[in-house]
Amino acid sequence: MNGEEMSDLLIAAPLRVEALLVASVARGARVCRTGIGYERSKAAARALREHPATAVVVVGFCGGLEESSTPGDVVVADELIPPDEVVQGLGVRRGQVIECSGAEALVRMLGDRGLEVRRGAIASVLRPAIGSERAELRDRGAIAVDMESAFLARGVGERPFAVVRVVVDTPARELRRPLATLTGGARAARSLRRVAGALHEWVPED
Repeated sequence: MNGEEMSDLLIAAPLRVEALLVASVARGARVCRTGIGYERSKAAARALREHPATAVVVVGFCGGLEESSTPGDVVVADELIPPDEVVQGLGVRRGQVIECSGAEALVRMLGDRGLEVRRGAIASVLRPAIGSERAELRDRGAIAVDMESAFLARGVGERPFAVVRVVVDTPARELRRPLATLTGGARAARSLRRVAGALHEWVPED
C-alpha cells in the first residue's frame, strides 16, 4: 500500500473497475474485489467472515429506482432487501430486511465532506432489474438496486457494517442503452472516487 499504514476497515467492491477506483484513493484501507452477483458474493462472504478487519463497508455502483435519481447520486443503505428466493441461505426470514449498523455515522461523515447523500433501502437482486421490475422494487420501499450487498452482508458477523453505492443508471437511463449512460458513467465514477477518498474518516459506531 505504498508505505501507508493499513486501517481496520475492509472495503468490499464487487466489480474490477469499482475496486480499482476505490483502491486509488482508499488511503490504507483494505480493498477486496468480491465479484458480481449472488454466487460470487456468497463465496466472498465466507472470506469476509475470516478477515480480521473490525468494520466492513460495501462500495460500488447501483441502479437508481426513484424517478428523481440521477447518475452520480450517492446512496447509503439503512437496510438491505434480499430477494425472497434466497432468504434462507442468508439467514433471514421471508420479508425480513438486513440492517446496516454503520449507516448513521457514514451519512454524517459524507455530509461533513460536502457530499449529498440519499439514504434509504437498497434491494439486492439475482439478475439485472429492468423496466417494470424497478417499479416493483420501488414499491417494496427501495430507492436503489444492486446485485451483491445483501449477499455480502452474510460475511460481516457482528462487526459494524455499511453500504454506500453510487447511481450509474436510472429508470430513464438504463444500462441496456449504453450510449445513454456514457456521461452518467463518468459522473458516477467521479462520485465513487470522492466517496472512497473519504472512507478513512468513517468511525463506525458499535
